[in-house]
Amino acid sequence: MTDVATPDYTGLEPDAIGVTEDTVIGMAASAPAASTGLTIAFLAAAVAYGSGPIIILTAIPMLVIANAYRRLNMWNANCGASFEWVGRAINPYLGFQTGWLMVAAYILGTISGVEVLAPTVLAAFGSSSSSTWGNIAIDTALALVMLVIAILGIKITARTQIGMALIEYAILVGFGIVGLVFVLGHGHGSYHPTSGWLSPTGVGGAGSPAAGFLIAVFMFTGWDGAIYVNEETTRRHINPGKAVMIAVALLAVIYTLATVGLQGVVSPAKLQANSASALVYIAQALGGGGWGKVMALSVALSAVASTGAGIVITARIVYSMAGQRTLPPFLGTVSRRFATPVPASLVVGVFVIGITWVYLLATSVQNAFTDVVDATGLLFSAFYILTALATIAYYRRRIVRRLPDLVWLGVLPLAAAGFLGWIIVKSMLQAGAPENWSILGIVVVGIVLMFVARFGLRSPFFAIRRESASA
Repeated sequence: MTDVATPDYTGLEPDAIGVTEDTVIGMAASAPAASTGLTIAFLAAAVAYGSGPIIILTAIPMLVIANAYRRLNMWNANCGASFEWVGRAINPYLGFQTGWLMVAAYILGTISGVEVLAPTVLAAFGSSSSSTWGNIAIDTALALVMLVIAILGIKITARTQIGMALIEYAILVGFGIVGLVFVLGHGHGSYHPTSGWLSPTGVGGAGSPAAGFLIAVFMFTGWDGAIYVNEETTRRHINPGKAVMIAVALLAVIYTLATVGLQGVVSPAKLQANSASALVYIAQALGGGGWGKVMALSVALSAVASTGAGIVITARIVYSMAGQRTLPPFLGTVSRRFATPVPASLVVGVFVIGITWVYLLATSVQNAFTDVVDATGLLFSAFYILTALATIAYYRRRIVRRLPDLVWLGVLPLAAAGFLGWIIVKSMLQAGAPENWSILGIVVVGIVLMFVARFGLRSPFFAIRRESASA
């Protein structure tokens, strides 16, 4: 039973996918193979090979935040999720800013995935290319394919994601197991594990847990993607919440196994020297060039799946915001034929492809754009914090009356929000001025859009009353 009844049908196709498909969509947004490839060398260096404990410890606050999503979804199963929850439980203006951070984070995350599509696909086929137009052609073609799939329906999207996930995860987990056996057996050229691998401070206490947490949080971001297809999932108030919890738990297992299993296959010096293509290099060290291509296929599928999931997820957030007239209303319409938010999907997909073209053609803006993309993890952390605070605000009457609710809906979400707040502060202190200015710029754009929605579009969303669960 839910606290507040919500409509069973809002235009999107109800009961189209189950909890398994929903979970895979959330995991695809996190891009396990691509994320592991990007972070394995840096994480090993940051924590002196204490990667396993850092990943597991990071999973704990992520599970707490996922549980906050689960509980809020029981109240209001809307594909706008935190945009609606923060707006209705705390303040509509803050809700709009939350929605804007969600859109910005997923668009930037999707664009960063599109950028690596061409190199990873070419690597999977044993080729390479420095041709800008060649990369543009591949990136555009694959992005268009994923856009078409996103438009055709959530069912075909889910089936496509499951097909890619089975191959991606089988390769990544398989190599992780083989790598772990190789390292534990003191294989030739490997970096032998010690008790330091079981400590957050790493070998000899030389690692920095703070630096490791910064990287691990980036690895996990995206699991919340499972919640934004809640209106199309069976038992929409229950299953999406299960999906985000399962997604975080499975990501923790995959990241731990892959990172710990593969980080010691080669020496620290070789791992750092090949950090740009670490997973492919490690696979080659284990089984030769052929196996390197297999690993490249896993990374390529991860990038493709992430791009597709990013378009689907962002379109639904935009669709929900437009439904409240905080974005142009035409973005809040659904195709009768496909039961998908076609206008929002087209705008998101074309925007992602257009920015990718600008990035690849205008080399003068690449550094600036990289600074913006580097802020993506902080944007995710920000709206995770706001979601945790919305949980506390909505369930505030229960928190003061029941001890279990005090713990699960009060203390733990507050602690998780505090951890992510610390991550944001540490990141901004370590980041350069361009990255911090990029974050400020994103916030300023959100404020401008908020005033446009309030006074230009005259959105009724800003007049909604604060809601809370009964005691």
